[in-house]
Amino acid sequence: MRLYRTGKAAEMLGVHKVTVIRWIKQGRIKAVRIGKEYRVPEDEIKRLLKGKATSTAVIYARVSSSDQRSDLERQVEYLKEYCSARGYNVVDILTDVASGLSEKRRGLEKLFEYCCKRKG
Repeated sequence: MRLYRTGKAAEMLGVHKVTVIRWIKQGRIKAVRIGKEYRVPEDEIKRLLKGKATSTAVIYARVSSSDQRSDLERQVEYLKEYCSARGYNVVDILTDVASGLSEKRRGLEKLFEYCCKRKG
């Protein structure tokens, strides 16, 4: 059984660390006390994430030049981990290798389309 510090648990749940500690004291989250600190079991985090409505996300990453492709891959991996930890369902991954000054980027334009469809 894996145990997480309250800060990491808060990050995974998308709330503030103080909120996690308050929930522990209220009995909403089961936790193990180790010295002066609490540790939240992985099962508790999964239980809380399961109760959340599944949100969708579109990942967008950009670098300026093709020399930075490895940076682009790192960005995408980081964003995938971020979404996974918060329970987001990634529906698309968009990338661009282009200047940040240019608005003519295929990935950015597609991201705008996603945003407009969601609001409309």
